[in-house]
Amino acid sequence: MEIRHFRYFLAVARQRNFTRAAEQLGIAPPTLSRQIQDMEATLGTRLFIRQQREVSLTEAGAALLIEAEATVRQFEFAQRNAQRAGRGEIGHIELGYVASAVYSGLLQKQMQAFSQAFPDVSVNVRECAMATLPSAVADGRYDIGYIRSPMTLPDGVEAVRLDSEGFVLALPQDSWLLGLKAIGCGHLQNETFILPEQINGTLHVAAQGGFAPRLGPQPGGLVAVVALVSLGQGVAVVPASMVGHVGLPGVVYRTIHQDDAALSWLSLIHRRFEKAPAVARYIQQVKQSAGAARNRPGA
Repeated sequence: MEIRHFRYFLAVARQRNFTRAAEQLGIAPPTLSRQIQDMEATLGTRLFIRQQREVSLTEAGAALLIEAEATVRQFEFAQRNAQRAGRGEIGHIELGYVASAVYSGLLQKQMQAFSQAFPDVSVNVRECAMATLPSAVADGRYDIGYIRSPMTLPDGVEAVRLDSEGFVLALPQDSWLLGLKAIGCGHLQNETFILPEQINGTLHVAAQGGFAPRLGPQPGGLVAVVALVSLGQGVAVVPASMVGHVGLPGVVYRTIHQDDAALSWLSLIHRRFEKAPAVARYIQQVKQSAGAARNRPGA
């Protein structure tokens, strides 16, 4: 028997009439009658008591009714789920991010928008070291990632450019630099720089000041960087979104006055030929929101 036989059986059981059931199914009454006879022959028992104007279930038919309804429901559920998975409406996403994606608020906005549009897609979110995140996306440990660009990416991994921002200087509260009205790049030549994972801002400031930077430790995440600044281990060039979001005792943020200010930006990275529909949906949504943001007046 096939699933269609259960549908035929249920139609007759509900309508209690072959003609009405056939009309509901869109087939001829004799065809429906033969299909039910085939079921009865396969099962070796009668399912209906046939009378002149209507039919009624036998004991075997009543027993089959419960199971047939459950079978058809499960079959239709499986069909719907397969179709929804193919459309990216259900599924699972592994997402890695660097901390500054959270400080900027961008990750929260994009995840909230995606969850509202696709509530049945589960997203597992974890903070990651930026140095390893691109390779983790390339080899499938993560589906997508948020990094701070510019950054060299492995073959097969692409980036969607998102919000850009400048840099600020994180200083210990007893730094002599706080006595200056304006801190220029040249003032930093004798400082030790605590390095975040994205060092472009530090290198740009040093180049603007005309000196080779004295490099201190590179502890990893931005909170760890600022923690070392608070302990008097040096200064740090960090994304401007840190101001107001990461405030540790003993740390003061200041603007760096530059002729040509450096920028960094958040990027969504993903595999170039993504096949998982739910992941492709997320990437599509981010691309659309990024395009809309660039097209806004004044953007």
